[in-house]
Amino acid sequence: MKIVIIDYGIGNVQSIYNILKKVTDNEILLSNIENDILNADGIILPGVGAYKKAMEELKKRNLHVILTKYLKMEKPLLGICLGMQLLFESSEEFGQTKGLNFVDGKVIHFPTNITDKIPHISWNELHKAQRKWDKTILNNIQEKENFYFVHSYICQPKNKDIVLSTTEYGGIKFCSSIQYKNIYATQFHPEKSAKAGIQVISNFINIVKNR
Repeated sequence: MKIVIIDYGIGNVQSIYNILKKVTDNEILLSNIENDILNADGIILPGVGAYKKAMEELKKRNLHVILTKYLKMEKPLLGICLGMQLLFESSEEFGQTKGLNFVDGKVIHFPTNITDKIPHISWNELHKAQRKWDKTILNNIQEKENFYFVHSYICQPKNKDIVLSTTEYGGIKFCSSIQYKNIYATQFHPEKSAKAGIQVISNFINIVKNR
């Protein structure tokens, strides 16, 4: 079994690589090469930074096309933080920027009526949405478990049924994780979230293994 971390010059890939080494003995590869990605059993799309720059880097490497091919093979993908946001149709960060358009919905700035400072940099709780967590990346995670967040923008899925968890910050409830077909994604950073984060990564590995 092979897990590929998508390399497009953006993202905290070393910490993701390190946590993967803790939870699996399988091959882990950092790559943007088409054959590596299409032959992977599971892939992780990381991301830290600006949406527009990230999309430019993905397109520069033709990764928007390669990732489309990969998802059509019905193999699992995990998006993390900006990697989650890139999966949506568009973002309003620095003007409108088109995303990968794998998930219907958009990425918006935290509303202006928020009562805490932006960016949201803190440990925060996950709350259950409509979806059950068993057999997902949140399997064996307790409600109100804390995870580490760093972001100023939030995802708004059109289909609320894909929302796995919500989180509240400054009086604003937002989507903090999703599952849509073979796509899983978290607004929080599991690779920076201690034991609970290791559980999320382990769950993804098990999903890849048992697909």
